[in-house]
This record gives sequence, C-alpha cells and structure tokens, in this order.
Amino acid sequence: MDDNILSSRVFRMMAYLIITIFSLICFFPFLLIISGSLTANESIIRDGFHLIPKVFSLEGYQMVFTFPTQLIKAYGVTIFVTVVGTLLGLFLITMAGYVLQRKDFKYRNQLSFFIYFTTLFGGGLVPWYIMLTTYFGLTDTYAVLILPGLMTPFLIILMKNFIKSAIPEELFEAAKIDGANDFRIYYSVVLKLAMPGIATVGLFLALTYWNDWFMSSLFINDASMYQLQYYLYNTINTMMFVSQMATGTGVSLGREIPTESTKMAMAIVVTGPIIFLYPFVQRYFVKGLTIGAVKG
Repeated sequence: MDDNILSSRVFRMMAYLIITIFSLICFFPFLLIISGSLTANESIIRDGFHLIPKVFSLEGYQMVFTFPTQLIKAYGVTIFVTVVGTLLGLFLITMAGYVLQRKDFKYRNQLSFFIYFTTLFGGGLVPWYIMLTTYFGLTDTYAVLILPGLMTPFLIILMKNFIKSAIPEELFEAAKIDGANDFRIYYSVVLKLAMPGIATVGLFLALTYWNDWFMSSLFINDASMYQLQYYLYNTINTMMFVSQMATGTGVSLGREIPTESTKMAMAIVVTGPIIFLYPFVQRYFVKGLTIGAVKG
C-alpha cells in the first residue's frame, strides 16, 4: 500500500513538473512580447528581444495611442461586433444543435450532411464577395461583420454532439410528458444542462470575432467602422511605408519610427482585453470540448 502511495505521489509530481515546463514554454513568447513593447526600438534592432528590456521605453505605446479617438472607435466596433455576434451565434448554434440531435426530426441526417459538406467544399471567395455586396448590399454595414460568422459548421456539429452526449433522451421525453413544448424544453433543459458546451462555443465565437480583420478589409470602406485588428494593421503598414519612403529618398523624419516596438505594443493592446475572457469559461472549456467530440 505504501509503495502504491509513493508511486502515485511520484507520478503526480512528474505530471505537475511536465505541465509547469510546458506552461512556461507557452508563456515565454508572451513575456517576450510584453518586454518588446517596453523596449526602445533601437535596442530591439541592435540587441534583439530579451525577457527584461535593455533600454526601457514607452514609444511603442505612444505611437499606438497617437490618435486615441480612432483607436477608441475601433475598440467600440470590435466590442460591439464581438458581443452581438457571440450572443446571436450562441442562440442559433444551440438551437441548431438541439434540433439536429432530435431523433424525431425527420430530416436531421440530411441537414447534418449539408452542414458537414460545407466544411469540405466552398463556392470560393469571388462568388461569396459578389453575393454579400451585389445581392445583399452589405457593404459598409455592421451586419457584414456579424452575419457571415454566425453559423460555423464545426461549432454546430460540436454543439449537436455535446447535447447528444450530455443530455439523456429520457429527459426530453419526460419534459414532453409534463406538457413542455420545444421552446420550453430548449430554454429550461438544453440551456441549463449544456452550459459547458455553450461556454466552449461562445469562446470560439468571441475569439473569431475579436481577431477578425479580413471582413473589414473586404467590405468596409468607412474608416470609422474599422475593427480594431484592421485599424492596427493599417497603422503598422502606414508606419512601415513612411519609414521605407524616408529611407529610400533620404528624407529625415526627425526621429526613427519605432516599428518593432509598436508591433509588440499593438499585440498587447489587441490581446489584453480578450485574454481576460478565458478564466470565466476555463472550467467549462475542457469538459465542453471533450464531451462534444466523443460521440457523433
């Protein structure tokens, strides 16, 4: 018995040690980004990146916040799109997952096949662009930033499998016997018991909307409607273009544009708010992802 306890403790210590090492490896790049954002641009170019800044400087953040009004607008657009898109997406995806796992739904296999089929084949970028701009007229609207990401096939399949695995069919039958209709079952049973799956899908949706820049680059011409990622992407491109033009023409800008430290500062500005979302869904995330992926 003592040997079993000793071996169990040794195994636990080894597991903790390995997990700690891998966690530090994963956290190491983020520490470099933080350090780089607080390092003078000349020091980065000359000495490279270090865990502790050799020459401390806030010039990267000063460059990012050069136009605070535009940055705040971009933040507002991204927060609005993320919140609205995540809530609408969760509502539609959970309803789709609930319906597709119902055995009494006649066409569930056919619809599941069509949803899965879209993960293998697509119409292409050009027809998709023409459809959204010419036929739906969504150019320069917030709808074009939200609607295309609402119904992700992978997330629908994940939610369907989670509901099927986590909620017994007998529970639905008991609710029907008690007189509950489909909407009542969805609200009182599915939403209450599928919280791990909902949190997992919600995290995926929120990260997708928060990190999106491609939709703004294609469909948004009004600079006041730029998402945060695309606004910062345009900013760093403008900085690099001005720096290259000044170098090529020999024109002095008074001081060197801190492109490298600004890139790191932008990474912190972008990832800072969304990273605080993970602790709230961490306890649900692993359970929702694993249960939803076991049974099909």
